[in-house]
Order: sequence, then structure tokens, then C-alpha cells
Amino acid sequence: MNRLQLLLLPGLLCDAFVWRSQCRDLAAQADVCVADYRDCDSIESMAERVLATAPADFALAGHSMGGRVALEIQRRAGARIRALALMDTATAPRAEGEEIKRLRLVDLALASGMAAVAREWLPPMVHPSRHADRKFMAELEAMVQRFTPAQFAGQIRALLGRPDATPVVATISCPTMVLCGRQDTWRSPEQHRELAPNIRGATVVVVDDCGHMAPVERPGPVTTALRELLNRA
Repeated sequence: MNRLQLLLLPGLLCDAFVWRSQCRDLAAQADVCVADYRDCDSIESMAERVLATAPADFALAGHSMGGRVALEIQRRAGARIRALALMDTATAPRAEGEEIKRLRLVDLALASGMAAVAREWLPPMVHPSRHADRKFMAELEAMVQRFTPAQFAGQIRALLGRPDATPVVATISCPTMVLCGRQDTWRSPEQHRELAPNIRGATVVVVDDCGHMAPVERPGPVTTALRELLNRA
């Protein structure tokens, strides 16, 4: 029997760094691969990029924007997904007033560079207790600075033009986990608990002392939850 392949889908301004612990600790259980779609400017093209090199079937874990990519992959190729993890994410299309907030950060990137974006955007994304951890924050800032302002603008276009994934949720039939940091101020545990009942058999995991960046903030509990999900695949 072929080994299970686990595809990890990063969020906005995130790359393989966010998934480094999962790549290491799940390697004995699955072939782990982190997708890279940083130069795509729509959720649909990101999904197409992943599917272009994906095997016949696979497990899928999407964090934040990556969760929206995962749902688009479900829309296009749901029968190929053996297990699905949706982390710190949502399904709704663009909200009223969202464009102004997001485009302000794009303007900041174009005017002052990605270091300025990192300084403003990252602190609300993580648990307040991590702000004093200079090594941790510096690594996240370095990750953001690996993106260009043009790539950032493209990802923002993707998010602002994202499709409504709410109808997709009812089509999910594989083992599914919905995970969220308890202190995630962008996508609350309550929103995730409301999402889960719409997915047959979905489990909900809330990670304590954790903000929006769950895979890198609290890698141990996230990896444990993913390992349990893969056991169900």
C-alpha cells in the first residue's frame, strides 16, 4: 500500500517555516509536503497549483488562507482527499469593510517594505505571551520578509476575491478536524464550533494559550491532533 501523502497549505505571508515541526514529527506517518503558491493571486489558482502536483489521493491540512485553499481543493477534487484539517480559518466571502483594512497593509508594504508590514501585522496574530520572545518573533518577521510587496498584494487580491466556501462544507465526507487557537482574535473558537457541525463527523480541537498561528505557536498539540486525524484516514 502506498504511503499517505500529507499536503500542508500555508496561510497569508506564511511558508514552510510555520509547518517545520509537523514536517519533522509526522514524517514517520506520512510523506509530508508544504505547498508554495506565493506568486498566485486567487484562491482558485492556488488550488490549481496544489492539484497540479498532488498524488491520486492525499491528506490535506490548511492554515488560515490555506484553509480556504483546502476548501477550494475540496470543491474541485473532494473525492481525492482522505483526511482534512481546517485550522484558524473560515468559509465566508469578503466582509464589509475588509478591503480597506487589507489594502492599507498593501500600501504600507509598497511604501515602507515588508519589515514594516511584519512589525504591524504579526503581533495581533500570536498569543500576547509570545511578544517578548524575540527569537520567535524574529523568525516570524524573517518569514514575512521572504515575501515581496508584489506577492503580498497578490495574496491580498486572492483573499478579497475569495469564493464563498460555505456550500462546500456540506460536501466533505472524509475524516475532518477543525482546529483553532483559544486566543485567536481573527477566527474565534466559537466560529470554528459553528463550522464543525456542518461537516459530518468532524472533530473540534481548541489549543490553549494560542493565537492565530497555531502550527508554529503550539506545534505539539497541533501535531498530536494531526497524527490522530491521519490515523482515521
